[in-house]
Amino acid sequence: MKCIYPGTFDPITNGHVDVIERALKVFDEVIVAIALNESKTPYFSLEKRINLAQNALSNLKGVRVVGFDNLLVDFAKEQGVNTIVRGLRAVSDFEYELQMGYANASQWNDLETIYFMPSLKNAFISSSIVRSILKHGGDISKLVPSSILRSIKE
Repeated sequence: MKCIYPGTFDPITNGHVDVIERALKVFDEVIVAIALNESKTPYFSLEKRINLAQNALSNLKGVRVVGFDNLLVDFAKEQGVNTIVRGLRAVSDFEYELQMGYANASQWNDLETIYFMPSLKNAFISSSIVRSILKHGGDISKLVPSSILRSIKE
C-alpha cells in the first residue's frame, strides 16, 4: 500500500523525517511529493529541495522523492495512490489541514487523508523556522538531518 506525503519541504526537516518514518510503519511506500509551489516563493529551488530530500531519506527503504507542479489530486491519480499523509504539530495546523483535506476530497471522493503527529522533540520544527535561523546565521544542526546540513549551508 502506498501513500503520498506532499509539501514544499523548503527545506526538509527532522519533523518531516519523523512523519515519514511513522508513515512507513503503516505503508509499504511513501512518495514524498515536493511541490514547485511558486506562490510561496521557496527559499530553495525545486531541484535543490528534491536533492536535499533524497539525501536526507536515502537510508529509508520504501521512500521515493518526486517533484510535482499540478493539483495534488491530479498527481495522486497519476500515481495511482488515494491516500495522503500530512503532519500535525499543533492546533493551528489542524484548521488548515482540515480545510485542505476537505478541498482535496471534494475533487476526488476516493481520496483519504491521514494525519500523523511528530514526536514531541520535533513538534516545534517547521521549514520556516529553519529558514529564519539560517538567514540569521544560527545553528540549524538539531532541526535538519545531519546528512544535508552542509548542502543547506552552501
